[in-house]
Amino acid sequence: MALKSFIEVSPDSHFPIQNLPFGIFKPEPASPPRPGVAIGDYVLDLSTISVSGLFEGPFLSGSDCFLQPNLNKFLALGRPAWKEARATLQNLLSGMIIISDEAKLRDNPSLREKSLVPMSKVEMVLPIAIGDYTDFFSSMYHARNCGIMFRGPENAINPNWFQLPIAYHGRSSSIVVSGTEIIRPKGQGHPSGNSPPYFGPSRKLDFELEMAAVVGPGNELGKPVDVNEAGDHIFGLVLMNDWSARDIQAWEYVPLGPFLGKSFGTTISPWIVTLDALEPFACNSPKQDPQPLPYLAEKISKNYDISLEELRNFFCSKRVMIMPSVLRFKSNQLVKKIHVWSQEATSITCKASAPCIAKQEPESYGCLLELTWNGQKSLSLNGATRKFLEDGDEVIFSGCSKGDGYNVGFGTCSGKILPSP
Repeated sequence: MALKSFIEVSPDSHFPIQNLPFGIFKPEPASPPRPGVAIGDYVLDLSTISVSGLFEGPFLSGSDCFLQPNLNKFLALGRPAWKEARATLQNLLSGMIIISDEAKLRDNPSLREKSLVPMSKVEMVLPIAIGDYTDFFSSMYHARNCGIMFRGPENAINPNWFQLPIAYHGRSSSIVVSGTEIIRPKGQGHPSGNSPPYFGPSRKLDFELEMAAVVGPGNELGKPVDVNEAGDHIFGLVLMNDWSARDIQAWEYVPLGPFLGKSFGTTISPWIVTLDALEPFACNSPKQDPQPLPYLAEKISKNYDISLEELRNFFCSKRVMIMPSVLRFKSNQLVKKIHVWSQEATSITCKASAPCIAKQEPESYGCLLELTWNGQKSLSLNGATRKFLEDGDEVIFSGCSKGDGYNVGFGTCSGKILPSP
């Protein structure tokens, strides 16, 4: 029989019992933040479940990991604890944990009232305290398009890109949760002729549709993670918008890479979808050519089949224009992401890694840099045109994997642009 929750869940919900993504929420504005999982239109308060003694397994019994303001302590326990928590929660929500002929949660009205909070009433906050953030340049189509724009087709992709995961360290303190407004950054842009560099609000503000991996247990300094064990360090995935000031980025990135053009704001979705929930949607990774060096060569290499949707809400004359474009994050089909999560985790222990998602078809590019070819052409949406984002524009990402009669989804990742002060 298919697993089913005693809580009614809509067939199109992103959060059935097969998912149970983890996040941090406040049931009321003045409440301290606490861990929860999404189930249908509710958030299950894990602090209440924990205090009630319902985590009885060897890894979580007596642990205070669900009494913390973030998920770090839980993530540090590793995959055995993650699996134990997921199994316990699925059993509770399906009514399978029974004492004296009564399901511990389903048949306890008082506990249900205390632990199940309507999602419409909660405030979501960052799910983890982010110690480090590494941004990987992993999509071949995105890398090639950017290379053609700035270096020409003959030098589109540097040779090292095919050999190792290319990345830079971002600013972890600028990562914000979905719904946080983004202030247009100021910075320097390219000089025009003999004039000094431009300084002022970015004229080429962009989004990037990405996914990020959240790492649990780290490694000791000087002790690298084996590529075949790296998957046990990755807790799950979130949607990510790597907001980018393309004019600032283009002027500053030579020779040491992105800095202020990328550090003013990075938005992630509030719910972390675990790799265990995504396991039914695992798919083969693309063939790597040339073959990776031995330290990056996996015995079994896989990615996940996830459909991503991008909604760009462009505010024009008090009207909202919405243009969806659908991408599939399935590396051996539409999206070519050469280096997989485990190789990136092996290359450098990180709190978040993010490939910009793009595919060959221009209508499904993952950023305005590609959609407008660096502002050389305009993007038209129901009467509104854009080369880059304008003040008041809102970008919303969504994504899910579609199972047999259910979805494993990420919810949304959104942000609205405010003018530079």
